[in-house]
Amino acid sequence: MIDIKKIDFEKMNGLVPAIIIDENDKVLMLGFMNQEALKKTIELLLVTFFSRSKNRLWTKGETSGNFLNVLDIKLDCDNDTLLIKVKPKGPVCHTGNYSCFDESGEEKFSFNYLYDIIKIRKIEMPENSYTTKLFNSGINRIAQKVGEEAIETVIASLNNKKEEAIYEISDLFFHLLVLMNQMDISLADINNELEKRHKK
Repeated sequence: MIDIKKIDFEKMNGLVPAIIIDENDKVLMLGFMNQEALKKTIELLLVTFFSRSKNRLWTKGETSGNFLNVLDIKLDCDNDTLLIKVKPKGPVCHTGNYSCFDESGEEKFSFNYLYDIIKIRKIEMPENSYTTKLFNSGINRIAQKVGEEAIETVIASLNNKKEEAIYEISDLFFHLLVLMNQMDISLADINNELEKRHKK
């Protein structure tokens, strides 16, 4: 995964910064690791930092249960910063936000943002949420909804009704993102598949 011997721990007195990103390359948090923390991270495949305030190792999620499952670790060109791709189990920030860099109500809307919201809904399953209702209904109902929205999109398009088509396509995208979350498919998975096709 990574050659620890190449890492320059001397620049920051035995520590290196570790940038944590998810499968869609969204930045989740920043922490610090010493050599022991990195070894434990690789051994457990769970992100483990060195806490400067507690002066000890701590595995992210050891109290909350919101672990960061390691997918990949990369080293930058100066050999003094880590980039760790993870699959988070639950919100990363202690505030309950998905990312420590989320600004409530101010983040620009995007497919990544909507995907993250749906992911949090799946974890928290809030009452009176349509998304919760979909997840509770299971894969068959979610897939059925995707099919229904696809048909409605086709009908609106064949009727040449642009505004109606926009509305139905939006419904279709939303339900596709729910289906992807249910099947544990990330936006990065889709991007990688399309990139492979593009290269061909």
